Amino acid sequence: MKPIVEMTQSELGAFVQTQLRKRGIELVLSGGAVVSIYSKNRYVSKDLDFVNIYAARRNSIQAAMEELGFHEEGRYFIHSDTQFFIEFPPGPLTIGDEPVKQIDELEFPTGTLKIISPTDCVKDRLAAYYHWGDQQCLVQATLVAQLQHIDFKEVERWSKLEGKLDDFEKISSRLRGGL
Repeated sequence: MKPIVEMTQSELGAFVQTQLRKRGIELVLSGGAVVSIYSKNRYVSKDLDFVNIYAARRNSIQAAMEELGFHEEGRYFIHSDTQFFIEFPPGPLTIGDEPVKQIDELEFPTGTLKIISPTDCVKDRLAAYYHWGDQQCLVQATLVAQLQHIDFKEVERWSKLEGKLDDFEKISSRLRGGL
């Protein structure tokens, strides 16, 4: 097994997920790390947000992470051999008011990484843009949209459900690679 110090963000995520899955803790990667992966590191995030999809107890997660050499500092788990830190935001795994429908799996030498789809990643970033005006999240959504296959009809449908169809129409060409 590759040492943690040599793992990329994706490899570390796959390692942690695989090890916790062996202990009955099911997780899905969401947030900025997903943007990093799908944007081929054009956006860099130092954290990995694993949504605990079956509500495993925090003390179970803590014990499993400690077995892997991580220690808890505030809401993050830190390991001295990596610059990346890990967080376990509470479920459910939703984007806006809607449950995530598609979980992708990426294979690495360190394990299997369950991750939200590129389309859901774009929706996740747009949620922050729509509801809080977060321009950085719009940039992140655009990066992912221009580098991955995105179901724009699904993004449009979801945007309408969120009451943000007008906003989607204003940024649609930007997401698709226009100005």
